[in-house]
Amino acid sequence: MLRSMTGYGRIKWETGQREITVELRSVNHRYLDLNVKVPRLYGYLEELAAHQVQKAIARGKVDLFVSVRAKAGADIKITPNLAVIEGYVQAARQIAETYGIQQDLTALSLLRLPDAMEETREEADADQLKTEVAQVLAQALEEYNAMREKEGARLVADLTGRAELIRGYVDQVEARSPDCVEEYRQRIAQRMNELLAGSDLAQQRILQEAALYADKVNVTEEIVRLRSHLDQLDAMLQSPIAIGRKLDFLVQEMNREANTIGSKGNDVEIARIVVDMKAEIEKIREQIQNLE
Repeated sequence: MLRSMTGYGRIKWETGQREITVELRSVNHRYLDLNVKVPRLYGYLEELAAHQVQKAIARGKVDLFVSVRAKAGADIKITPNLAVIEGYVQAARQIAETYGIQQDLTALSLLRLPDAMEETREEADADQLKTEVAQVLAQALEEYNAMREKEGARLVADLTGRAELIRGYVDQVEARSPDCVEEYRQRIAQRMNELLAGSDLAQQRILQEAALYADKVNVTEEIVRLRSHLDQLDAMLQSPIAIGRKLDFLVQEMNREANTIGSKGNDVEIARIVVDMKAEIEKIREQIQNLE
Protein backbone atom coordinates (compact mmCIF):
# COMPACT_ATOMS: atom_id res chain seq x y z
CA MET A 1 0.00 0.00 0.00
CA LEU A 2 1.26 3.47 -0.87
CA ARG A 3 2.16 5.69 2.06
CA SER A 4 2.10 9.37 2.73
CA MET A 5 5.39 11.01 3.65
CA THR A 6 3.68 12.71 6.58
CA GLY A 7 3.51 10.57 9.70
CA TYR A 8 3.99 10.31 13.44
CA GLY A 9 4.70 7.49 15.86
CA ARG A 10 5.69 7.34 19.52
CA ILE A 11 6.33 4.38 21.82
CA LYS A 12 7.29 4.46 25.51
CA TRP A 13 8.70 1.23 26.94
CA GLU A 14 9.77 0.42 30.49
CA THR A 15 11.86 -2.25 32.19
CA GLY A 16 12.80 -2.61 35.81
CA GLN A 17 15.90 -0.50 35.20
CA ARG A 18 15.06 2.12 32.57
CA GLU A 19 12.52 3.87 30.41
CA ILE A 20 13.03 4.07 26.63
CA THR A 21 11.01 6.46 24.44
CA VAL A 22 11.20 6.56 20.64
CA GLU A 23 9.44 9.25 18.63
CA LEU A 24 9.25 9.57 14.83
CA ARG A 25 7.83 12.41 12.79
CA SER A 26 8.15 13.27 9.11
CA VAL A 27 7.07 15.69 6.40
CA ASN A 28 7.50 15.85 2.63
CA HIS A 29 10.94 15.88 1.08
CA ARG A 30 12.33 14.91 -2.31
CA TYR A 31 14.81 12.46 -0.79
CA LEU A 32 15.31 10.80 2.59
CA ASP A 33 16.61 13.44 4.99
CA LEU A 34 17.07 11.72 8.35
CA ASN A 35 17.90 13.52 11.59
CA VAL A 36 18.62 11.24 14.59
CA LYS A 37 18.89 12.52 18.15
CA VAL A 38 20.06 10.20 20.94
CA PRO A 39 21.41 10.96 24.44
CA ARG A 40 25.07 11.92 24.34
CA LEU A 41 25.91 9.13 26.77
CA TYR A 42 24.51 6.58 24.29
CA GLY A 43 25.87 7.98 21.05
CA TYR A 44 26.54 4.45 19.79
CA LEU A 45 22.76 4.05 19.32
CA GLU A 46 22.67 6.62 16.49
CA GLU A 47 24.05 4.35 13.77
CA LEU A 48 21.79 1.48 14.82
CA ALA A 49 18.66 3.66 14.76
CA ALA A 50 19.55 5.34 11.46
CA HIS A 51 20.13 2.00 9.73
CA GLN A 52 16.81 0.63 10.97
CA VAL A 53 14.89 3.70 9.76
CA GLN A 54 16.61 3.75 6.37
CA LYS A 55 15.39 0.20 5.71
CA ALA A 56 11.79 1.20 6.49
CA ILE A 57 11.45 4.66 4.87
CA ALA A 58 12.25 5.59 1.26
CA ARG A 59 11.97 9.37 1.37
CA GLY A 60 10.81 12.29 3.47
CA LYS A 61 12.29 14.63 6.07
CA VAL A 62 12.36 12.41 9.15
CA ASP A 63 13.16 13.38 12.73
CA LEU A 64 13.89 10.52 15.12
CA PHE A 65 14.23 11.06 18.86
CA VAL A 66 15.50 8.33 21.20
CA SER A 67 15.36 8.88 24.95
CA VAL A 68 16.90 6.53 27.52
CA ARG A 69 16.28 7.32 31.18
CA ALA A 70 17.34 5.17 34.12
CA LYS A 71 14.70 4.74 36.80
CA ALA A 72 15.41 6.31 40.19
CA GLY A 73 18.29 4.42 41.78
CA ALA A 74 18.30 1.66 39.16
CA ASP A 75 21.73 2.60 37.89
CA ILE A 76 23.22 3.50 41.27
CA LYS A 77 25.73 1.08 42.85
CA ILE A 78 26.92 1.51 46.44
CA THR A 79 30.11 -0.29 47.48
CA PRO A 80 32.27 -0.11 50.61
CA ASN A 81 35.46 1.91 50.32
CA LEU A 82 37.62 -0.76 51.97
CA ALA A 83 40.75 1.36 52.10
CA VAL A 84 38.97 4.11 54.06
CA ILE A 85 37.18 1.60 56.31
CA GLU A 86 40.49 -0.14 57.08
CA GLY A 87 41.86 3.22 58.13
CA TYR A 88 38.93 3.76 60.49
CA VAL A 89 39.32 0.28 62.02
CA GLN A 90 43.04 0.74 62.57
CA ALA A 91 42.45 4.16 64.10
CA ALA A 92 39.74 2.81 66.42
CA ARG A 93 41.99 -0.07 67.52
CA GLN A 94 44.87 2.34 68.24
CA ILE A 95 42.61 4.62 70.28
CA ALA A 96 41.26 1.68 72.28
CA GLU A 97 44.76 0.38 73.04
CA THR A 98 46.16 3.79 73.89
CA TYR A 99 43.40 4.87 76.22
CA GLY A 100 42.24 1.49 77.47
CA ILE A 101 38.69 1.91 76.27
CA GLN A 102 36.34 -0.55 74.60
CA GLN A 103 36.35 -0.78 70.82
CA ASP A 104 32.70 -1.07 69.84
CA LEU A 105 32.73 -0.57 66.09
CA THR A 106 29.94 -2.24 64.11
CA ALA A 107 29.30 -2.51 60.38
CA LEU A 108 26.44 -0.02 60.71
CA SER A 109 28.58 2.48 62.56
CA LEU A 110 31.25 2.17 59.89
CA LEU A 111 28.68 2.88 57.14
CA ARG A 112 27.91 6.19 58.81
CA LEU A 113 31.50 7.41 58.73
CA PRO A 114 32.51 9.91 55.99
CA ASP A 115 33.67 8.39 52.71
CA ALA A 116 33.19 4.85 54.02
CA MET A 117 30.88 4.07 51.10
CA GLU A 118 31.26 4.84 47.40
CA GLU A 119 28.34 5.66 45.13
CA THR A 120 28.84 4.98 41.41
CA ARG A 121 26.54 5.11 38.39
CA GLU A 122 26.54 1.96 36.30
CA GLU A 123 26.52 2.29 32.52
CA ALA A 124 23.94 0.24 30.68
CA ASP A 125 25.16 -2.86 28.89
CA ALA A 126 25.61 -1.64 25.29
CA ASP A 127 24.45 -4.82 23.55
CA GLN A 128 21.39 -5.16 25.74
CA LEU A 129 20.47 -1.52 25.30
CA LYS A 130 20.86 -1.79 21.51
CA THR A 131 18.48 -4.76 21.48
CA GLU A 132 15.92 -2.95 23.60
CA VAL A 133 16.07 0.26 21.54
CA ALA A 134 15.75 -1.73 18.28
CA GLN A 135 12.59 -3.38 19.63
CA VAL A 136 11.04 -0.11 20.72
CA LEU A 137 11.97 1.55 17.42
CA ALA A 138 10.34 -1.30 15.49
CA GLN A 139 7.08 -0.71 17.39
CA ALA A 140 7.30 3.04 16.78
CA LEU A 141 7.83 2.39 13.07
CA GLU A 142 4.72 0.19 12.99
CA GLU A 143 2.62 2.96 14.52
CA TYR A 144 4.23 5.54 12.25
CA ASN A 145 3.67 3.49 9.10
CA ALA A 146 0.07 2.72 10.06
CA MET A 147 -0.62 6.44 10.10
CA ARG A 148 1.18 6.93 6.79
CA GLU A 149 -0.76 4.09 5.16
CA LYS A 150 -4.07 5.54 6.31
CA GLU A 151 -3.18 8.92 4.84
CA GLY A 152 -1.81 7.21 1.72
CA ALA A 153 -5.13 5.41 1.16
CA ARG A 154 -6.93 8.75 1.33
CA LEU A 155 -4.53 10.25 -1.20
CA VAL A 156 -4.92 7.29 -3.57
CA ALA A 157 -8.71 7.61 -3.45
CA ASP A 158 -8.44 11.30 -4.29
CA LEU A 159 -5.98 10.69 -7.14
CA THR A 160 -8.12 7.89 -8.59
CA GLY A 161 -11.14 10.19 -8.63
CA ARG A 162 -9.22 12.95 -10.39
CA ALA A 163 -7.88 10.49 -12.96
CA GLU A 164 -11.48 9.55 -13.79
CA LEU A 165 -12.34 13.21 -14.29
CA ILE A 166 -9.43 13.55 -16.71
CA ARG A 167 -10.62 10.48 -18.63
CA GLY A 168 -13.97 12.19 -19.01
CA TYR A 169 -12.29 15.32 -20.37
CA VAL A 170 -10.29 13.20 -22.84
CA ASP A 171 -13.54 11.63 -24.06
CA GLN A 172 -15.00 15.11 -24.54
CA VAL A 173 -11.99 16.21 -26.58
CA GLU A 174 -12.21 13.09 -28.72
CA ALA A 175 -15.93 13.69 -29.37
CA ARG A 176 -15.43 17.37 -30.12
CA SER A 177 -12.50 17.05 -32.57
CA PRO A 178 -14.50 15.89 -35.64
CA ASP A 179 -16.94 18.76 -35.12
CA CYS A 180 -14.05 21.23 -35.17
CA VAL A 181 -12.95 19.97 -38.57
CA GLU A 182 -16.49 20.05 -39.96
CA GLU A 183 -17.12 23.56 -38.64
CA TYR A 184 -13.87 24.73 -40.19
CA ARG A 185 -14.77 23.06 -43.49
CA GLN A 186 -18.09 24.89 -43.50
CA ARG A 187 -16.44 28.26 -42.81
CA ILE A 188 -13.91 27.66 -45.59
CA ALA A 189 -16.66 26.58 -47.97
CA GLN A 190 -18.63 29.74 -47.30
CA ARG A 191 -15.64 31.98 -47.89
CA MET A 192 -14.51 30.11 -51.00
CA ASN A 193 -17.99 30.15 -52.49
CA GLU A 194 -18.23 33.88 -51.88
CA LEU A 195 -14.90 34.47 -53.56
CA LEU A 196 -15.06 31.92 -56.37
CA ALA A 197 -18.81 31.65 -56.84
CA GLY A 198 -18.99 27.86 -56.34
CA SER A 199 -16.60 26.93 -59.14
CA ASP A 200 -14.82 23.57 -59.29
CA LEU A 201 -11.68 25.35 -58.15
CA ALA A 202 -13.50 26.48 -55.03
CA GLN A 203 -14.55 22.92 -54.21
CA GLN A 204 -11.02 21.66 -54.74
CA ARG A 205 -9.56 24.34 -52.47
CA ILE A 206 -12.16 23.61 -49.82
CA LEU A 207 -11.19 19.94 -49.78
CA GLN A 208 -7.48 20.80 -49.60
CA GLU A 209 -7.94 23.31 -46.78
CA ALA A 210 -10.17 20.97 -44.83
CA ALA A 211 -7.65 18.14 -45.19
CA LEU A 212 -4.78 20.34 -44.06
CA TYR A 213 -6.76 21.61 -41.11
CA ALA A 214 -7.88 18.11 -40.11
CA ASP A 215 -4.25 16.98 -40.09
CA LYS A 216 -3.16 20.03 -38.13
CA VAL A 217 -5.73 19.64 -35.37
CA ASN A 218 -5.61 15.84 -35.16
CA VAL A 219 -5.02 14.97 -31.52
CA THR A 220 -5.47 11.21 -31.79
CA GLU A 221 -1.87 10.47 -30.79
CA GLU A 222 -2.08 12.78 -27.79
CA ILE A 223 -5.37 11.20 -26.70
CA VAL A 224 -3.89 7.69 -26.97
CA ARG A 225 -0.80 8.68 -24.98
CA LEU A 226 -2.83 10.50 -22.36
CA ARG A 227 -5.06 7.47 -21.84
CA SER A 228 -1.96 5.30 -21.60
CA HIS A 229 -0.54 7.62 -18.93
CA LEU A 230 -3.81 7.38 -17.00
CA ASP A 231 -3.63 3.58 -17.13
CA GLN A 232 -0.07 3.73 -15.83
CA LEU A 233 -1.23 6.05 -13.07
CA ASP A 234 -3.88 3.53 -12.01
CA ALA A 235 -1.29 0.73 -11.97
CA MET A 236 1.20 2.78 -9.97
CA LEU A 237 -1.41 3.68 -7.39
CA GLN A 238 -1.78 -0.04 -6.66
CA SER A 239 1.97 -0.54 -6.29
CA PRO A 240 3.28 -1.94 -2.99
CA ILE A 241 6.52 0.03 -3.29
CA ALA A 242 7.38 3.73 -3.13
CA ILE A 243 6.68 5.33 -6.53
CA GLY A 244 6.45 9.04 -5.71
CA ARG A 245 9.31 10.05 -8.04
CA LYS A 246 7.93 7.98 -10.93
CA LEU A 247 4.56 9.64 -10.49
CA ASP A 248 6.27 13.02 -10.72
CA PHE A 249 7.62 12.16 -14.17
CA LEU A 250 4.32 10.63 -15.31
CA VAL A 251 2.35 13.75 -14.38
CA GLN A 252 4.82 15.90 -16.32
CA GLU A 253 4.08 13.78 -19.40
CA MET A 254 0.33 14.09 -18.86
CA ASN A 255 0.64 17.85 -18.66
CA ARG A 256 2.71 17.89 -21.86
CA GLU A 257 0.01 15.97 -23.77
CA ALA A 258 -2.70 18.29 -22.44
CA ASN A 259 -0.72 21.34 -23.58
CA THR A 260 -0.30 19.84 -27.06
CA ILE A 261 -4.03 19.14 -27.31
CA GLY A 262 -4.74 22.73 -26.32
CA SER A 263 -2.34 24.18 -28.89
CA LYS A 264 -3.57 21.92 -31.69
CA GLY A 265 -7.26 22.21 -30.96
CA ASN A 266 -7.72 25.83 -32.06
CA ASP A 267 -11.24 25.64 -30.68
CA VAL A 268 -12.91 27.49 -27.82
CA GLU A 269 -14.72 24.41 -26.51
CA ILE A 270 -11.58 22.23 -26.58
CA ALA A 271 -9.61 25.05 -24.94
CA ARG A 272 -12.15 25.12 -22.10
CA ILE A 273 -11.93 21.35 -21.67
CA VAL A 274 -8.13 21.48 -21.65
CA VAL A 275 -8.18 24.17 -18.94
CA ASP A 276 -10.31 21.89 -16.75
CA MET A 277 -8.08 18.93 -17.60
CA LYS A 278 -4.90 20.80 -16.65
CA ALA A 279 -6.47 21.97 -13.40
CA GLU A 280 -7.01 18.33 -12.39
CA ILE A 281 -3.50 17.35 -13.51
CA GLU A 282 -2.09 20.15 -11.37
CA LYS A 283 -4.09 18.92 -8.37
CA ILE A 284 -2.69 15.44 -8.97
CA ARG A 285 0.83 16.89 -9.16
CA GLU A 286 0.31 18.63 -5.83
CA GLN A 287 -1.12 15.54 -4.15
CA ILE A 288 1.62 13.15 -5.25
CA GLN A 289 4.16 15.38 -3.54
CA ASN A 290 2.80 13.79 -0.35
CA LEU A 291 3.39 10.20 -1.49
CA GLU A 292 6.54 8.29 -0.59
